[in-house]
Amino acid sequence: MAGQVTIGIDMGGTKVLGLAVDDEGVVLSEVRVATPGRRSAGENEPDGEGSELVIEALASVTEQLRDSIDAEVTSVGVGAPGLVDNTGVLRFAPNLPRGTGLDVVGRLSTRLGGMRTVVDNDATCATVAEWAFGAGTGVTDAVMVTLGTGIGGGIIAGGHVVRGASGFAGEIGHMVVDPTGPVCPCGKRGCWERFASGSGLGRLARDAAHAGRLDEVVGLAGGDAESVRGEHVTMAAKAGDAGALAVLGELGWWLALGLSNLALVLDPAVMVYGGGLVETVTLVLDKVQAAFDGLLEGHAYRPQVKIVPALLGERAGAIGAALVARAGDRYRVDAA
Repeated sequence: MAGQVTIGIDMGGTKVLGLAVDDEGVVLSEVRVATPGRRSAGENEPDGEGSELVIEALASVTEQLRDSIDAEVTSVGVGAPGLVDNTGVLRFAPNLPRGTGLDVVGRLSTRLGGMRTVVDNDATCATVAEWAFGAGTGVTDAVMVTLGTGIGGGIIAGGHVVRGASGFAGEIGHMVVDPTGPVCPCGKRGCWERFASGSGLGRLARDAAHAGRLDEVVGLAGGDAESVRGEHVTMAAKAGDAGALAVLGELGWWLALGLSNLALVLDPAVMVYGGGLVETVTLVLDKVQAAFDGLLEGHAYRPQVKIVPALLGERAGAIGAALVARAGDRYRVDAA
């Protein structure tokens, strides 16, 4: 097997997904394991045993991928959720158990016998992948929003990945859109991800269920309004349930609000949405686009900013992590 092979790993709150990727972006092998268990409520700092479990999971995925292909692996890239600094330390990870303060680069490279290791934010990795091979190809200015348990983001400006002075750019899910809103895992109130993420959809749906507006959805949840989750809403919306579609419309408005704010600052040619809510948002994409257009200052005088679904699915973060690792310099990642 010819060509350069790099391992990319997407480290999430529930699973660790690893891919072996060649120099054309083709996936040669895939391995996934469960993310090591969550800590008890109230624990904020990683403990030695718990963080070691995270490193061991990453190392295990790397070794399984390396053993599964007949080619030399040159490096490993990891996409991690949260604030990843320029040295590869995960400084803050509100949605990842045992993550905050973890020196991923140092400890994983040591565990792998000195293998070259690069760590970046997971949403930035997904953005790089979609820019190189997906929905963002051919543009110099784009924003990607990853919609999962929380909201992550990545920014392409002037043909370069934007990471900021400390490497923390793109934490768009923690823009405050309602200072009196619900508490976020980051400690603030009213962050955008409390309204437009998977967890946000669940909260909106439970509020509607308690108000008696989601009988069909409550039925899918076993008759208990507190058991309603986003997947129940999506299922009912696909079947045409008016209440479920109304909740998705509310989610779509909150999504459009954040997107319009980002567009005013960054002026992208395209805005890509990915993550676990892609299918759900696509059900109401026309409403999202209409709300976005209505919220965007000077909309009638601008070229339309298209909101489009990602093309690489759940593999985007791992593919992007491989591309970032291959590039060598975290501040210069070319799509070509």
